[in-house]
Amino acid sequence: MQQSTPTKRLARTAGLLYLVVVVAGIFALMYVPSQLKIGNDPAAALASIDAHEGLFRAGIAASLVCYLAFLLLPLALYKLLSPYGRSPAAVMVALAVASVPLSFANVGHRLEVLNLISGADYLRGIAPDVLAQQVMLSLKAYSKGMVLNQVFWSLWLAPFGYLVYKSGILPKLLGILLMVGSAGYAAEAFGYILLADFAALPGAGLLSIPASLGEIGTCLWLCVMGAREPVHSVDAYNTGIKIARN
Repeated sequence: MQQSTPTKRLARTAGLLYLVVVVAGIFALMYVPSQLKIGNDPAAALASIDAHEGLFRAGIAASLVCYLAFLLLPLALYKLLSPYGRSPAAVMVALAVASVPLSFANVGHRLEVLNLISGADYLRGIAPDVLAQQVMLSLKAYSKGMVLNQVFWSLWLAPFGYLVYKSGILPKLLGILLMVGSAGYAAEAFGYILLADFAALPGAGLLSIPASLGEIGTCLWLCVMGAREPVHSVDAYNTGIKIARN
């Protein structure tokens, strides 16, 4: 029976944290918006949220779970990958962790929406159309805040991908996808900042594909396969087992 080495256990721990980030993130950032279908009509947006309030609240909760797991993920990855470069590993952690307070603060805009649709007494003096406009402003502020988060979400992938490629304990293809994805994800973020009609440009929606493939692929590999043990580490580990048995 194959022994589970410390490296494999650490890799799978990182993989499970990454899985929480991926699943919660997909639910909060993709599934919930796809169901709400919020466009640019304030009245329609308010009506959609009223009709799917439970789903909207679940999206907020999933976001919080995602960001909590993302706070721990780079720390686990640091322990796994820092032997192959402490400086890039430290940069990886700094860029990832820096996004977390921004992400939590940005969720505040969605909590504002919950206040606005609560039907509280202090809202009775606000005309329905004005209330709908306030909801739309909060939703747009949240959307713009996500672009700021994306800057950090893109940048941390560069040192992460470099370490994956250099270490050899994960497939080098994943490291390449992460580094290419970092550039594409950053280009998308700055495109939204610099160009008002960036989303309408041909190919704009393709920029994030390498990052998605790299992150999901790395997550699944860590969960299922763990990480390859360096040859010298395997030898030392097996020697320790033999000594303990004798």
